[in-house]
Amino acid sequence: MSEPAPGGDVRWVDVPVPMPPEGQVAAFTVGDLALLLCNAEGAPYVLHDECPHVRVSMAGALIRGTLLECPLHGGLMDVRDGSPQGMPIRRAGTCYAVRAEGDALQVALPA
Repeated sequence: MSEPAPGGDVRWVDVPVPMPPEGQVAAFTVGDLALLLCNAEGAPYVLHDECPHVRVSMAGALIRGTLLECPLHGGLMDVRDGSPQGMPIRRAGTCYAVRAEGDALQVALPA
């Protein structure tokens, strides 16, 4: 799990969905922000729920290792940093820091 960079203005928000099985995702929202909880090799990652290629939801995507595959066109991005790893995705996705708080997960969102 990652922590935000020091000095960043963030608010920690509870993730309202349970951790999905390994290699799967769970979509959720916080206010108007659509997010995606990913289980990559047993570790939680949270990304903005939008394919950087065509701006569609990534709900239903599968994860192989740390690569998230867009369910629409099959583009790949790394859940650890959002970096594009396979066409047609060319721009990085947005990732958010995640931490464990007791038995729950929290995501760091801009304050």
